[in-house]
Amino acid sequence: MQPPHVLALENLAATEALAARCAALARPGDAILLEGPMGAGKSAFARAFLRAAAGNPDLEVPSPTFTLVQPYDLPAGPAHHFDLWRLAGPEDLLELGWDEAREGIVLVEWPDRLGNLRPQNALEITLTPGEDDHRTASLTGWDDRLP
Repeated sequence: MQPPHVLALENLAATEALAARCAALARPGDAILLEGPMGAGKSAFARAFLRAAAGNPDLEVPSPTFTLVQPYDLPAGPAHHFDLWRLAGPEDLLELGWDEAREGIVLVEWPDRLGNLRPQNALEITLTPGEDDHRTASLTGWDDRLP
């Protein structure tokens, strides 16, 4: 495994640009795991990723905080955005259709709740907030796709 790619993201537009680059590289069966504290930009990243993958900058992307999972039909196939904040553990995930969702692209906020269901070859993105809209992104995984 390569060392993490660490990027300084100076504003929301930079976060959205990173999400669009990742969306261009994603394919069915991929998992993107979004880590970081509340307010780090996980939902903003997921929203920008899904809009870029759909080719629709106006796509409505509600937060799955209360629904826990939100499905999308993208040109590359199905995608599911999971917010696991309220989940007790991986046993609850199976009821949400995790196995079926893994056939497409999954974006997961709070992946620490995945436990033994954590995908092996995922792209892991840790977002660390700074002042204003600044944040740092640390990317690991997808060694064969990331420069």
